Amino acid sequence: MNVNGKSSPQAGNGRAHGHSSSVERLEPRSPHSRAEDEQYPVELHDDGVEMTLLGHGARRPEVLEEQEEKDKMSKPLSTKDKKAMVLLIILYLIQGVPLGLALGSVPFLLREHLTYKQLSWISLSSYPYSLKLLWSPIVDSMFDFRVGRRKSWIIPMQIIIGTMMFWISNNAAMVMENPDGHVLELTVTWTSLVFFAATQDIAVDGWALTLLSDDAKAYASTAQTVGLNCGYFASYTVFLAFNSESFAAKYGIPRLTLSAYLKFWCVVCYSVTVWLIFFKKEEPVSPDDPDMRLKSVYKSMWKLCKLEHFRRLFLVHLFAKITWQAHDSITSLKLVEKGLPKEDLAAAVLVDFPFQLIAGWLAGRWSRGNKPLRPWLYAYWARAGFVIVAMIIVATFPGAPLGWSWFIMFVSVLVLNGFAGTIQFVGVSAFHTRISDPTIGGTYMTMLNTASNLGGTWPGPFVFLLVDAFTDSKCRTSTGSVLTQVSECVSEVGKHQCKNLSGHCDIVRDGYYTVSCICLVLGVTVWLLFVRPTALKLQALPFSKWRINQPRDGLPS
Repeated sequence: MNVNGKSSPQAGNGRAHGHSSSVERLEPRSPHSRAEDEQYPVELHDDGVEMTLLGHGARRPEVLEEQEEKDKMSKPLSTKDKKAMVLLIILYLIQGVPLGLALGSVPFLLREHLTYKQLSWISLSSYPYSLKLLWSPIVDSMFDFRVGRRKSWIIPMQIIIGTMMFWISNNAAMVMENPDGHVLELTVTWTSLVFFAATQDIAVDGWALTLLSDDAKAYASTAQTVGLNCGYFASYTVFLAFNSESFAAKYGIPRLTLSAYLKFWCVVCYSVTVWLIFFKKEEPVSPDDPDMRLKSVYKSMWKLCKLEHFRRLFLVHLFAKITWQAHDSITSLKLVEKGLPKEDLAAAVLVDFPFQLIAGWLAGRWSRGNKPLRPWLYAYWARAGFVIVAMIIVATFPGAPLGWSWFIMFVSVLVLNGFAGTIQFVGVSAFHTRISDPTIGGTYMTMLNTASNLGGTWPGPFVFLLVDAFTDSKCRTSTGSVLTQVSECVSEVGKHQCKNLSGHCDIVRDGYYTVSCICLVLGVTVWLLFVRPTALKLQALPFSKWRINQPRDGLPS
């Protein structure tokens, strides 16, 4: 089960939780004529797409380009590229910290005090990361030439992020102790923090195009995967472990408070920013470049949206993650609600953390070649299966104290589900890397990543609302009569009211199972009828079809 909540970084979402944004600059391919396409037809098969090479022993240009790309990947990284990789990992790490807090730790900590309906408001904080294409052209085209195209945005964004963390650290205790009266304040605060992290992400994505050499651009997705996942896990799984009073007491260590954690990352943000200002120079760009003009970038975005296959890819991303939305958002909260000790959950996710780093590296290797979506397609069924497994685990939860056999089974499921999620995340990132048009740099990548991230975030608030709507819980006395004085028996507040009246909450129908089944059935249906067949066709398209100046576009028949 995916208790880390990423859709992709959870998570996913993403990415996710969480959230995929790897980049690779590919040289533009020349357009092919209709006669060439007819001479070299494309055949679709169940396990992927294979090219049929016809003619007088000649190889299709796209096949030769694929071989050139593989040769580049096999070359060792230069010292310059290694340093660039380290810098990219650190910058993506800073992004992952506020994402892990806003999308993971904060909802987890507030579950004891708020209903799922109230949590749905706080889950809106994930939206800026999914809508950043709206302001990505501004980040791409407006900057100070003296500072640098990307540093002009990265430096102020990190200063703001660090300052906000410092401000939250001084006000966290008061708000977290009484969140019921500060839902709007919490929503605005964490949404703003994610907004600035998303803006920094746009600039970092674009900088990766020039930081890494042509031979090393394929490793940009690895830097993004490692950095973002480390930041997300540190702020969600690792923080929750050391924030737990039981965990701290069990292992004899001081409890890590939210205030202290935020102040630590505030110092990190400021330190990295100072280093960027004084010690890291950015390659200059020509002020006469037409792609630097804001109007030109928006026109390029419009041309991109007019490509039929790009619109289909957007729809694929929009519906591909419906299957496990309830699982990612609710499962871990349900287990804690049923009695899973927080220290046991924290220990489980700490075990899961190194496995996800290994998964990211392996998935990067599996996603190379001309079928980067193959791991993404295969891992879908594993994630769909773990939705069923999660419901069974929640339904059969034995209660505390837990035996070692159940805990080992729980950790195994957690690791395997996270492994499948990471494979999907890296696979789709590799596909984005291959098809991106370098003529509009970060904007192209941002649009692709926005589509992917949005698919993992837009259902979230609705899932929280539906779980409360489908849950039927009554406050009953020991004799079985219903206490009408308690309006609801879903939130911790309602449960305490019921307990004060010498009653207990009796769940007649748990909305978690209903919503999980709805997501599973709807997601699998859409996957079989639309997502999978469309993804196979999109993967078969030559690179030239994804260029905004391509005169003819369409899907292979």
